[in-house]
Amino acid sequence: MMRAFLKTEAGSTSVLLAATVVALLWANSPWGGTYESFWHTEAGLSFGASEFSLDLRHWVNDGLMTIFFFVIGLEISYEVRLGQLRDRRLVAVPAVAALGGMLVPAAVFLAFNAGGPAAGGWGVPIATDTAFVLGLLAVVGARCPDPLRAFLLTLAIVDDVLAMMIIAIFYTAHLSLPALVVAGLLLAAIVTLRWLRIWRAPAYIVLGFALWVATLESGVHPTLVGIALGVLVFVYAPSDHKLLRAGEAVQQFTSEPSASAAREAARSVQRAVSVNERLQLRLHPWSSYVIVPIFALANAGVRLDAETLRAALTSPVSLGIALGLVLGKFAGISLGTWIPLRFNWGVLPGNLVWGQLLGGAAVSGIGFTVALFIVDLAFDDPAIAAQAKIGILAGSLISALLGWIVFRLVWDRGGVCAPPEAEPEEDLPELLAVPVGPDDHVRGPDDAAVTIVQYGDFECPYCGRLHGALRELLDRSPDVRLVFRHFPLRTMHPRAVAAALVAEAAADAGRFWEMHDILYDNQRYLTDEDLGHYAAELDVQPWKDVPRHRRRIAADERSGHDSGVRGTPTLFVNGVRYQGALDPASIARAVEDARISP
Repeated sequence: MMRAFLKTEAGSTSVLLAATVVALLWANSPWGGTYESFWHTEAGLSFGASEFSLDLRHWVNDGLMTIFFFVIGLEISYEVRLGQLRDRRLVAVPAVAALGGMLVPAAVFLAFNAGGPAAGGWGVPIATDTAFVLGLLAVVGARCPDPLRAFLLTLAIVDDVLAMMIIAIFYTAHLSLPALVVAGLLLAAIVTLRWLRIWRAPAYIVLGFALWVATLESGVHPTLVGIALGVLVFVYAPSDHKLLRAGEAVQQFTSEPSASAAREAARSVQRAVSVNERLQLRLHPWSSYVIVPIFALANAGVRLDAETLRAALTSPVSLGIALGLVLGKFAGISLGTWIPLRFNWGVLPGNLVWGQLLGGAAVSGIGFTVALFIVDLAFDDPAIAAQAKIGILAGSLISALLGWIVFRLVWDRGGVCAPPEAEPEEDLPELLAVPVGPDDHVRGPDDAAVTIVQYGDFECPYCGRLHGALRELLDRSPDVRLVFRHFPLRTMHPRAVAAALVAEAAADAGRFWEMHDILYDNQRYLTDEDLGHYAAELDVQPWKDVPRHRRRIAADERSGHDSGVRGTPTLFVNGVRYQGALDPASIARAVEDARISP
């Protein structure tokens, strides 16, 4: 479920970005005046003398966005009952980090605006935009491992829940008690239907729409209805009984295909999956590719002429929001991560390192959807609202750039894996502990004058850089052979072991070196789906005999430890540890020296 969520959110980022650009171009074009006039066009429903009307922007913000928050409610419900939020120790760290990532940005904003007319906008810089963050992480690729994505997704879910609570408590201008009572009765009716296990979609649609109208009239923001209804939708793991029934129905259809058998098979398979998951599958694309981009189109348009930009540069609203997103989010999430780890309140998924967490904290300063949403609630003055939107755009762009820089430094300068020259000084063996044998992966002639043994990791960037140099050396030197041994840095590279297993599966088919080259040529793309695709290209069964392949990888690791390997890549030339630079010229000199004095 999380993998599908990530894929949808990341893929929709380009659509959301395009909608934002269109809104800005429209608002700053010669026809910029039509932007506000269009979104203030009234539209509604009338029943006889009764009429219900909103302008187009409010239909988007109060109506369509309810579906967006309904999907968030579905995701929260799923994660709490079946997903990552079940493990309290895994939830503790991102939950406290999310809280810190809201308190500190709010404090930064108030430092600029406390006591002023815009003080009520402190909620603008508190929220992280999940779609933009996941989209940026997709661009970052292998620099952001899956455990960090899981950490940030959990943080974003907690962030969304807290943001909705803040909107409900602090951004409700007035309350209509009669409408609020009606909303409560309608919500109770929906809960009763759920308790009675009555699953008639029309009843829920009618009651849900009536609840939305009553909530809108009550003064409470109607998008909270979306969260509430999403959380109430049933979610469950497929039971053995339902799976068995589904299997029997499919088998019946296979043996005696007919329209009735096909209908029964479809129903049985559908019933095996919870309503929550089915709704997520249907609504996620609409929410991500349609609703949120329309919201951006309706709200992101702001004039960027010289006068507006000059006002924004000195505006406490713009500065408070921009610095709240950039510095406040970074400091708040970093501190909120350190505190629970320091007091052992929870653990991190996948042995993440601080460099990766800091990159995640930086990109979490991208605030867009909910930030624009709160601007609409917090500011009545169009000038202040425009300054707030400029602060959001500036802070989000700087946060994205800062995150990209942090990830690049982490990846390229030892934050992920340490090259041999960066190792701490210790007395390490000089000689290869386990000689090259018939079970080793060898590229080159058996009678080669020089043998290079490489301990490598398919996700290690230094190994990736060395790969091309070694291939070039082997092409130029027919008397040199290369031996590859696995040394996956499990705590640093979460996909390294899976890649090594696929390489061993390819070795069973006599295609180790082909897979070796594919993996190094595609280091940023080592998900299970990617690995399965590479295996299919070579007609390899990737997950066959996994226990045997794990034993083989473990044997390589033991030989590496016995030989003093502490990082990747580590080379031995004719059985002697190579301690020079990892550039082609230095390795070529070491090979030439080995030829002279074997």
